[in-house]
Amino acid sequence: RHAGWIAAAAGLAGKSADEAPHIILFPEIPFDEAAFLATVKATVERVGWCTVVVSEGVRNKEGKFLSEVGTRDAFGHAQLGGVAPLLADLVKQKLGYKYHWALPDYLQRSARHIASKTDVEHAYAVGKAGVEYALAGKNAVMPVIVRTGDAPYRWKIEAAPLGKVANHEKTLPKSYIRRDGYGITEAARRYLEPLIRGEDPPPSGKDGLPKYVRLKNVAVKKKLPAYLIDG
Repeated sequence: RHAGWIAAAAGLAGKSADEAPHIILFPEIPFDEAAFLATVKATVERVGWCTVVVSEGVRNKEGKFLSEVGTRDAFGHAQLGGVAPLLADLVKQKLGYKYHWALPDYLQRSARHIASKTDVEHAYAVGKAGVEYALAGKNAVMPVIVRTGDAPYRWKIEAAPLGKVANHEKTLPKSYIRRDGYGITEAARRYLEPLIRGEDPPPSGKDGLPKYVRLKNVAVKKKLPAYLIDG
């Protein structure tokens, strides 16, 4: 929520100022209502329409989440509601424009059929490493992807201590955010583009539906004694 990586990735879809997304709202950049509305208005007048990508973690100048609903999760983090309808209503009330907003949510998380080949290779590699670490008796570590080269893209898996990654966030570098705060830079594009390269769709059956692996879900033998609560 405090890092705009997913929102930034949407910027790969447009390679010119008039291609969507026209505006990306990052949690790293405080939301300025007047500047936002002025940019929306200028874009609509120039292009005829305006597409906005917004991270749920966008904050105002006082540091408060735009979408904060007033509740907190088990870790004490603020629970966030819908920032998209909030901004859509703002645009309608202030500029009078019609709008449509959409929430990727589970559609985004479950879209294995359009995952890049690079992404799939990453996923299998970290899963394999996690099992190997467990079998080797390693604990309190997490498999991480370490980039070792850009041209061509190269990477490897390493074990990172949980103390260095758990409940920590890696925000977008300032060099990845355009000077106006509403888009990605060429540096961001160079970093992100290798991650969406390649096609690796799952096989499909005669019915046209994807054929996914079905796990046997065989439980391993327990190693720890039963957990008892006193009292």
